[in-house]
Amino acid sequence: MSDISTLFNKISSLAADVLNPDDIQHLTDIIERCDLTSTPPTQLQTEFGLDPITFNMQTALISIDEIGASRAMILSILLHEYVGRNLITEHDVERLFGHDVMQIIHGLMRVNQLNARTPSIESDNFRDLMLAFAEDMRVIFIIIADRVNLMRQIKERGTDQARRHIATEAATLYAPLAHKLGLYLIKSELEDLSLKYLETDVFYMIKEKLNATKAARDAYIRTFITPISDKLKAAGLHFHIKGRTKSIHSIWQKMKKQKCQFEGIYDLFAIRIILDSPPEREKQDCWQVYSIVTDMYRPNPKRLRDWLSMPKSNGYESLHTTVMGPEGKWVEVQIRTERMDNIAEHGLAAHWRYKGVKDTGARLEEWLADIRSALEAGPSSDEGLTQQFKVDLYSDDIFVFTPKGDLFKLPKGATVLDFAYAIHTNIGAHCSGGIVNGKNVSVRTKLQTGDQVEILTNPNQLPKQDWLSYAVTSKARSKIRQSINEQEMQSATFAKESIERKFHNKKIEYSEPVMMKTVKRLGYKHVMEFYKAISEEALSIERIIDVYIEEQKREAGELPPAETISASTYKLNPDVQNQSASMRDVLTIGEGIKGVEYTLARCCNPIYGDPVIGFVTVSRGITIHRKGCVNCRHLIEQMPYRAIDVTWAKKTNGQYAITLQIVGNDDVGIVNNITSIITKEKDVLLRGIDIRSSEDGLFSGTLTIMVSGDTRLNQLISKIKTVKGVKDVTR
Repeated sequence: MSDISTLFNKISSLAADVLNPDDIQHLTDIIERCDLTSTPPTQLQTEFGLDPITFNMQTALISIDEIGASRAMILSILLHEYVGRNLITEHDVERLFGHDVMQIIHGLMRVNQLNARTPSIESDNFRDLMLAFAEDMRVIFIIIADRVNLMRQIKERGTDQARRHIATEAATLYAPLAHKLGLYLIKSELEDLSLKYLETDVFYMIKEKLNATKAARDAYIRTFITPISDKLKAAGLHFHIKGRTKSIHSIWQKMKKQKCQFEGIYDLFAIRIILDSPPEREKQDCWQVYSIVTDMYRPNPKRLRDWLSMPKSNGYESLHTTVMGPEGKWVEVQIRTERMDNIAEHGLAAHWRYKGVKDTGARLEEWLADIRSALEAGPSSDEGLTQQFKVDLYSDDIFVFTPKGDLFKLPKGATVLDFAYAIHTNIGAHCSGGIVNGKNVSVRTKLQTGDQVEILTNPNQLPKQDWLSYAVTSKARSKIRQSINEQEMQSATFAKESIERKFHNKKIEYSEPVMMKTVKRLGYKHVMEFYKAISEEALSIERIIDVYIEEQKREAGELPPAETISASTYKLNPDVQNQSASMRDVLTIGEGIKGVEYTLARCCNPIYGDPVIGFVTVSRGITIHRKGCVNCRHLIEQMPYRAIDVTWAKKTNGQYAITLQIVGNDDVGIVNNITSIITKEKDVLLRGIDIRSSEDGLFSGTLTIMVSGDTRLNQLISKIKTVKGVKDVTR
């Protein structure tokens, strides 16, 4: 407890201006009352042997010293472990310390849950996801301080594998985050420590060489700055000069980029001239210093960077130049004021862009500029800045995981189908559904940040027109359109070949102009609609041949011209199906009936017992349709003289194919219950089943069966409807 007491007293002292006496007393009571040893150990304890209370207090000190943590941040660091282990309630935290503290603790707990998934940490999307999950940027500051604390303490702790894992995360996630937020010193330390654990030999080689050349480097810096210092003093300027050696990690990156040894790196340091100037004279004084420096040393005009006249959008202000110093060495000189230096070193206006860190977009820069302005208002306004700290940069995006932990960024509103296409076009094209967080869902289900999604595919599944109504990503929509167009072209080619083959077999001369008139005569505005109707069996080739022959005769003058009938000008004729049977012949069909050539229409699949009607074709005899069949009505409206009444024979032993549409609750076992009923039925054969999940926990699908007639079918439908969870069954 002595270490805990010492650390707690230090926190109380350093944060005396933000923590009130009640905060100190409540914290003391909680630490004394709650025993963390009674709860399961954390990763810190199991892998590195670190005490969580001591560790969190050290993190709080780093946040105070190096980040400038607020009251809410300090309290959240010290309390989140107790809340996460259910040793104190959220209600108690909010009652004792306020809603703002509990809000940050929620963010910390969400990020901890995210880290537990251990996805591909190198992904840029993971950084964005952490920002989205944190909701409050103060959470990001805390986890960066937490990682700095951990990196400082694991040198002699844990396994080499555990240290390398932590170091890799620091280099790929936390260091770039620190850089984006302007925590340049922390960023450099994280990079150096990562190099120390990942490439130990390189780290100590560069460190030893820097130590060996330190005296010579310091001497050179003194030689360089002494005349500048004299001139600045003579000009009446108030200033101080720092010679900053580049970080070990930065030197190693230069060595790799330039493909040279340590001795080949000449720009190992930069000179920073920091002025104590009033706001109204900042630019004037900086340019005066620039004039003095470039009068003494020859500048490289290509290396001038003026962020005084035009500050970066993230608020960074400084004047950079590179000059030729003594011994022919190039030296970088940075000129800025105390205010500018403070923001650049510790504020949110980091100079990460010119260092080559990948930008995540203008929104981040604008947000950083807003936060910078808020911070400059002073510590007293911290509690009123909660909304400015809210992270809404990625509110238009969602982040989802694959079962293996890979991360994908999608636009808000994206569905399972969008995710499938994001993985691979072929997976999207054959997507039949998904499993989201362990639950079966349809392709149209919208995803949420943090969802774990597994894509289900079916080799027989192809993109459909209605997919465009719920796909939102440009990739998915373009690929769906492309696939649909390809399918239509293939169907059209097949349909056209079928027509030409049939014409050839019947020795009918094929004429494109006559065929175009036939298409219009049949009521199709576009030839692709015509071919689609053929491929979907909504239009028979026999029907086409009938109309084609009529058009041929009109071309030859054997028949008078006829007006082309379009789909928009159809007028229903009197219902031929309801005419008195006594006025027409009645055809009897069924097993054992001979001398009659007929076929059952595939568009409506009539079965024994259905009310039916016949349509006389030119070459295939009579086609039998169910009364009410849309395709049959279309034919009869144009040629009512070809309709014929049909009745079934009294007895039949035939089997008829029928397709049932079924809708029900998406429950485990319901499909098995349905198929079990069918297989137990006498004279009923199950030929195929296609079940698809949909939204709202429902499924829909089709059952293809063989039955002896409508009576048997109706009995089967009634039994299926009794299955628990089945909503509807229709033909």
